[in-house]
Amino acid sequence: MIGRLLLTTLALSCASAEAGNIYKFRDASGNILFTNVVDSHSKPRGEDFNQYTKLEKVTWFADTNVHKYHNWGSDERAVRPSFSKNKDAYDAMIADAANTYGIDKGLVKAVIHTESGFNPHARSGPGAKGLMQLMPATARRFAVGDVYDPAQNIKGGTQYLSFLMKRFNNLELALAGYNAGEGNVDKYKGIPPFAETQDYVKRVIGRYNKLYGGNGQQLSMN
Repeated sequence: MIGRLLLTTLALSCASAEAGNIYKFRDASGNILFTNVVDSHSKPRGEDFNQYTKLEKVTWFADTNVHKYHNWGSDERAVRPSFSKNKDAYDAMIADAANTYGIDKGLVKAVIHTESGFNPHARSGPGAKGLMQLMPATARRFAVGDVYDPAQNIKGGTQYLSFLMKRFNNLELALAGYNAGEGNVDKYKGIPPFAETQDYVKRVIGRYNKLYGGNGQQLSMN
């Protein structure tokens, strides 16, 4: 029997014991649960998860931004009405950063569309901020002083995306690393088994190919 996989998350404003790790649990049927929501006995919080009794601790890397993603509307093209005016507002910044770091500008825009829906003040549950949803560790790594400044955020996010493309030489793995942290891509030797990460990769590639000139490409970098 093939088990199913569940993943639950809460914002990092939860107890500090929960903020640093994802916990992997397995039940008697082989079903797997990934969560960072545990009680004082390191058991999954919530009556629906009492059957998950076998625990394995999985590192939540500092650059991990695993959370649920949305289409912002009825289709891939949609964004929230309040930010629809921003859809093309950052094109010059995107083109400049993409040219600087050798990344297709359409890919950068697809990431921004999926990450924030063009909201420069967006913040995820795990703590990522701005247009390209930079985690604090990633912002420091790429010298982004103000994550809510669109130019700085786009430059840092594009630089990180370029780094990941060179590191993995594969579009899907680079996007998985952007979402789940490159350490998790290494750990699982591919796209991590997090439903949100797998969904994220599909959403970005879909938008890139359908909306921003990807033409079905699976990018690689030498």
